[in-house]
Formats: sequence, C-alpha cells, structure tokens
Amino acid sequence: MIIVLKPETSQEEIDHIVERIEKLGLQAHISKGEIQTIIGAIGDETKLMDQPLEAISGVERVFPISKPYKLASRDFHPENSVISYAGLNIGGGNLTIFAGPCTIESRDQTIEIAKEVKKYGADGLRGGAYKPRTSPYAFQGLGKKGLEILAEAKKLTGLPVVTEVMDPRNVELVEEYADFIQIGARNVQNFDLLKEVGKQAKPVVLKRGMMTKIKEYLMSVEYILAQGNKNVILCERGIRTFETSTRNSMDICSIPVLKKETHLPVIVDPSHAAGIWDYVEPISLAAIAAGADGLMVEVHNDPDNAMVDGAQSLYPRRFASLIEKVKRIHSVLKG
Repeated sequence: MIIVLKPETSQEEIDHIVERIEKLGLQAHISKGEIQTIIGAIGDETKLMDQPLEAISGVERVFPISKPYKLASRDFHPENSVISYAGLNIGGGNLTIFAGPCTIESRDQTIEIAKEVKKYGADGLRGGAYKPRTSPYAFQGLGKKGLEILAEAKKLTGLPVVTEVMDPRNVELVEEYADFIQIGARNVQNFDLLKEVGKQAKPVVLKRGMMTKIKEYLMSVEYILAQGNKNVILCERGIRTFETSTRNSMDICSIPVLKKETHLPVIVDPSHAAGIWDYVEPISLAAIAAGADGLMVEVHNDPDNAMVDGAQSLYPRRFASLIEKVKRIHSVLKG
C-alpha cells in the first residue's frame, strides 16, 4: 500500500501514520523525494482495507502497489535513487566505472592493476577475494588475505573497493574491508545471504543470475531492501541462452526494463557477458547508450597468465581506450 502525503505534512503527522501502520503488524518505509513524501506499508494489505487512512491529517491519497517487489518499484519511489557512498554518486545521470582483476592473485599484481585503472579513470576497484568456481579444484581466491590486499590497494590509490561475499558467515568480515558488497550471479537467490547483507549499512551490488527472469531478480532485490538496506545497485552480466559464441548473452533489453520498473541504479558487467576481451568494448558502449549508470570491467596486467578469466580481461591500455569512448557516449546522452 502506498500512502502519498501532502507537501505540508508535519513530522508529527508522519509519525502518527507510521504508528498506525506498525500497530497493524505492517512495516512502514518512508521515501522522501524533492516534491512528495511517500510511506509504503509493506505486509498484509488486507489489514488496511477497513482503515480510513485518507481521513488522517496529512494524507493526500492511498493506493495499492500491484507489483510484488514493493520497495524496488517506482510506485514506491518515483525518482531515481542515487547511491552515495565512499565519495561516489551512483545513478542519477552519473557515470561510474569499477575496474580491476577478476581475482586477487597477489599483492604486487593487485597494487599494479589498481594504480593503472586509477590512472586511466576508474572510480572504484573491483577484485575477488572469494571466488565461486564451477570446479571444486579450481582456485577459490585468497580469502581474508585477499581482503587485506584490497584494503592496501585502496589506501595507496584512494579507490573504493567492491568485492564479492558468498557465505552469510563472512558478511561482517567482507564489510570490514569493502566499501561495496557484491552478490554474484550464482547467489542471486541465496535468500539467507540476501537477508544478511540487507542488515548491513554498506551498498550492495547485486548481479543478475544467468537464468534469472527480471521479476525474479527484482524479488531478490526486495529481500535486501526489506531488511532495511536501501543502497542496492543492480548489475546485468548476461544470461544463458542457446548461443555459444560468447560466454553469456548480454541482455541489453534488461537495462531500459529495469530503469522503468525500478528506481535503483543499473550497471553492466561486459566482461562476464562476453567472455572474450575484444567484445568487451562494443558491449560496454551499447550498455551506456541503452542507459546504464556504469560498468564493472575486468582489467589485468598479464591476462595470458591470469589465474581466473584472463580471456575476458583487458590490458590497462585497452581499458584506457574504453574509458575514453564510454565517456564520450555518456556526455552526448547527458547533453
């Protein structure tokens, strides 16, 4: 249920409405925009059917939310959300680029790459300390040591860090070191993990699963938002289709769909979509042209010898070329 308030509604009146909602066993979520303030009543809406909410002082109108993803929908939050954290403003017309190695392999490797992507215009450093792998015998990451290396790279470059968490038991540890917590495609419906990161304060980058429909994806977003963490960034990274010429099929269509359905920022991971480095640039340009708020790109100083995903990683000089073209497209669209 959406409760739209009058512009002149006082804080005392807002508190009274929230109290009425919570007494009925529902959760009250407040969304304050530049023009209007909206209260979302989340829970069993039938409990509100007999409540004369529109008669309460300060209430302008009341209407139900038809979509199952209540807090993620534009009905609840009509304006674009901007995720402001660690010096970055993601969404709202801003362009944000995260770049770095797929996996933290060593201190020297990570520091070198961090300095390179910083030099060429990256806004944040990506890198995996914990890596989900198809084979149990493949390199799984350095764990806590990898987090410590990321923290050192941040200290040396000033780049905020995004890294993946796979286990609810490691959420607090990852949050201690990372600025942005990533949930990977394989864990998009790991609901215990989603609820755990939803209890944290730091922004969450949630990747779409390789076989996840958009509605299912947004319901996963809702798990995080329902726990109180409003800072969620959506990340499209391609879906699995019958096509085998690329690692995944980049669903460019999902960008405008997500932009229409939700108020949250949308970024794209072209590296995992392509699986091949020379497709990364055209996919990136298409994503920005379609309205994406940013990119998450894999960059490696020695892709031929990378422990993970070298084939889809850019050399720093190629990343520099990509950044230049992406910024030109973004500036044209921004006008």
